[in-house]
Amino acid sequence: MAASRNAGGRVSTRALPAKVRAVHDLFIEGQVDADYLDSTPVRRVIAESWQRSLATGVDPDLGARAAAAAAALIELRNTHPLAPTLPLIRRLLVDDAVDAGVVVAITAADGTLLWVEGDAGVRRKAEAMNFVPGSDWSERSAGTNAPGTALALDRELQIQGTEHFSRIMHSWSCSAVPVHDPATGVLLGAIDLTGGSAVATPQTLALVRATAVAVENQLALLRLTGPAAPAAPEGARLTVLGADRPRWQTTDGAGRSQSSGLTGRHADILVLLLRHPEGLSADHLAMLLDDKDLDVVTVRAEVSRLRRVIGSTYIESRPYRLLAPVASDMGDVFDALQAGNLSAALDAYSGALLPQSVSPAIARLRTELSASLREAVLAAGDLRLLRRWLSLPDGRDDRQGWRVLHDHAEADPVARAQARGHLAGIDSELG
Repeated sequence: MAASRNAGGRVSTRALPAKVRAVHDLFIEGQVDADYLDSTPVRRVIAESWQRSLATGVDPDLGARAAAAAAALIELRNTHPLAPTLPLIRRLLVDDAVDAGVVVAITAADGTLLWVEGDAGVRRKAEAMNFVPGSDWSERSAGTNAPGTALALDRELQIQGTEHFSRIMHSWSCSAVPVHDPATGVLLGAIDLTGGSAVATPQTLALVRATAVAVENQLALLRLTGPAAPAAPEGARLTVLGADRPRWQTTDGAGRSQSSGLTGRHADILVLLLRHPEGLSADHLAMLLDDKDLDVVTVRAEVSRLRRVIGSTYIESRPYRLLAPVASDMGDVFDALQAGNLSAALDAYSGALLPQSVSPAIARLRTELSASLREAVLAAGDLRLLRRWLSLPDGRDDRQGWRVLHDHAEADPVARAQARGHLAGIDSELG
């Protein structure tokens, strides 16, 4: 049995479908624990995937999550780095799959199915488990499955019948191989072959592996022979403080400027990329923007739209990060605080960071920026700086700040009277 568990991506002949199904049912129903799986024919890679699937709340009686909207899928397909290699994949795999009772699926790195092609009859049957373009076949969404688990582990994998976590997939088998950017090694997605039990053979896995290698070689060739990326403009600036609409402004080498308004979501994305120069995955960015309802397909579509607004030379994918320096009024405040120049920080601070944003990460950054400036001003003990802070929207209800002004040794009688009146107003409003 140890041999069957250590067989890696290959399907062990000892892991008989009926026995695996019996173990699967016991595990799903909570009648056995994870330790019990070590004494069964279930391969270790499958047992560990079952445990992750159960821990993340995957429903064993459902398929993958619903497909993304058509517009979002089109955006994702058009911008995905595997799109140029689709003709090659069709020639090596899809053309022979049309009459072979199998389908070929190409996924993004987050598990979203981009293309599903091959035998028409098999495709119709696969729709019953939502194996369609735009659906989320990551392991955390659909449980143990070849493309999703191959992406989770970043390794080639075969899944046979009852090894799937979801019961709706138990009549299917699949072989999947991840694809990487040949220059950076970043995971781009996976190529998967899905069909009956004949799919889970060493020969099939070798075929999918060879296709993945050919795709990576073509990507390397395209990088060498493709057109050079257009040069970025001379400078860019992001304005995100205060109640005005956030704006993006660029200046070319001749000093000519162009400015455009941004949607709240686009401004959120740019601010988060500014604060994370190391880059953000689509999953991480989705969580920072909305920790409940935002999916990665929507994030990718939003970034694609943002590129059309600001220019494609500023944002790189996988991970998302800024390719050129971008100045901002937010950055000006942080830089001035770092340098200890509170006067410059107050000059740059025109109001709260994106006050209309509901992103939890932006809300945290908004509080951090305001609180850092406030604490620095109060600690400085400079009456002039304090009065400037209290004149800002953030300072109008700062009871401690107004108390400090009232008690300041250098405050004149008019300033004390103003502070006393303001404190009375705050206390009245707060009861």
